[in-house]
Amino acid sequence: MRGIVLAGGTGSRLWPITKAISKQLLPIHSKPLIYYPISTMMLAGIRDILLITTPSDQEIFRVLLGDGSRFGINLKYLTQPKPTGLAEAFLIGKEFIDEENVALILGDNIFHGTGLGPQLRLSGPTGGAKIFGVKVKDPRGYGVLEIDKSGGIVSVEEKPINPKSNYVIPGLYFYDNNVVEVARNIQPSIRGELEITSVNEVYLSQNKLSYSLLPRGTAWFDAGSVESLFAATSYVRAIEEREGVMIGCLEEVAWRNGWISSTDLQNAAKDLKGNSYSLYLNSLLNE
Repeated sequence: MRGIVLAGGTGSRLWPITKAISKQLLPIHSKPLIYYPISTMMLAGIRDILLITTPSDQEIFRVLLGDGSRFGINLKYLTQPKPTGLAEAFLIGKEFIDEENVALILGDNIFHGTGLGPQLRLSGPTGGAKIFGVKVKDPRGYGVLEIDKSGGIVSVEEKPINPKSNYVIPGLYFYDNNVVEVARNIQPSIRGELEITSVNEVYLSQNKLSYSLLPRGTAWFDAGSVESLFAATSYVRAIEEREGVMIGCLEEVAWRNGWISSTDLQNAAKDLKGNSYSLYLNSLLNE
């Protein structure tokens, strides 16, 4: 299983903040936003990760993350020159995907909850596609998942004016290797984009689309607006200050996965030179 983190786009919902900086580099409490989706990939056991950025932002991400080796992962970079749809990620990354299955996560999505890692590790498809569902108050700005009384998927619909349910599809998807061919054959939407919903509709038409509802207590944030950015920051701060654990700490996930050693963790703490993040890394060694 390989992973793609899509961190392109213009961040227009956050203008003027994001006129000069990628939204995925904005802080969510003690870490840049991009740490959170990468940590979700790592929790799912995925070590080969492709980060897709805008051409102008790629070098900044390279400075921040390097080749990923200090987090126990293999990080590659490609660019999406224009925001022409989420499904384009599979065409951009087709050589990276190669003959593997692939997970896609949006670079502004944050997931947190007890047991999230084990749930994601079981989500990789043996054939077909796997999506998730989250119940929200107003689903009109998202892909909407319609489920019948027996639990089967009736439809998936992109940002409907009159949603058929309150279950939305968050920005985390698992696909078999056929997704590259599916993405190559879908048509652009009215917006001129290759929609991820169109990909899901193809799998649904083939009876190869499955889903899981994220359990109650699992937090999900689409941190692409001012309001959601603030909400995510407030949530992460509350959890970290109350429980004394960090969300989205890449070094910790790598260490607990056995991908880096305690010596590597100690060296990472030294490199960060005595701030609260490095103090937290050191505290892990004293557990």
